[in-house]
Amino acid sequence: MAKQLAARYSTLIRDLPSSERPRERLQQVGASNLSTMELLAIVLRVGSSRESALAQANRIMARFQGLPGLARASFAELCAEHGVGEAKAAQMLAALELGKRLLAAQPEERPTVTSPRDVGNLLSAMALLEQEHLRVIMLNTRNHVMAVREIYHGNVNSAVVRIAEVFRDPIRDACTAIILVHNHPSGDPTPSPDDIALTAQIYEAGKLLSIELLDHVIIGNTYFSLKEHRLGFPAS
Repeated sequence: MAKQLAARYSTLIRDLPSSERPRERLQQVGASNLSTMELLAIVLRVGSSRESALAQANRIMARFQGLPGLARASFAELCAEHGVGEAKAAQMLAALELGKRLLAAQPEERPTVTSPRDVGNLLSAMALLEQEHLRVIMLNTRNHVMAVREIYHGNVNSAVVRIAEVFRDPIRDACTAIILVHNHPSGDPTPSPDDIALTAQIYEAGKLLSIELLDHVIIGNTYFSLKEHRLGFPAS
């Protein structure tokens, strides 16, 4: 699977079937059904002599560890990336700023998470990280995303992740539900016993704090929902 993705991203976009080209896919299925990397590739428009726009988007998302990191990047940092330059850096920063202003103007239009697929799309760039990272998606009563916070990176397991760190921001911001997300750099999203144990601990702690753990999603070459498989969650 990883080799197939690498081949797809390194292929020139004009050589891809029309059904796989980001702009054509946007026209056919709508922007909301495109991955973050595909949307970024559209913003970039073209790649370089070494890589396609998809490959460039893939690399940039990995370099800045997803959209939150990209949004914090400076103009100079973006310009320093191979094949970016001032025009592409300006395009990316402008697109990110428009998104921020839209959320500020219409808080009710924040992304909504209703399924593991939504989580996979929202944090797809985590599949590119070389270490395990644990993040928390904070949600309001309508499942609108209030924020995404990184809690830990390294070896994500129940022995090293502090429960208090997981709930610190959700308590402060009065969110009603959270979703745990972490990645497996190997590409295999199958949960380990530690993943299941951590899920159970967070679920029980959430009950005491009146903050519901809706799911724990592992991202690799695809995504795995522990809630769907009833791992770490009570049987219905």
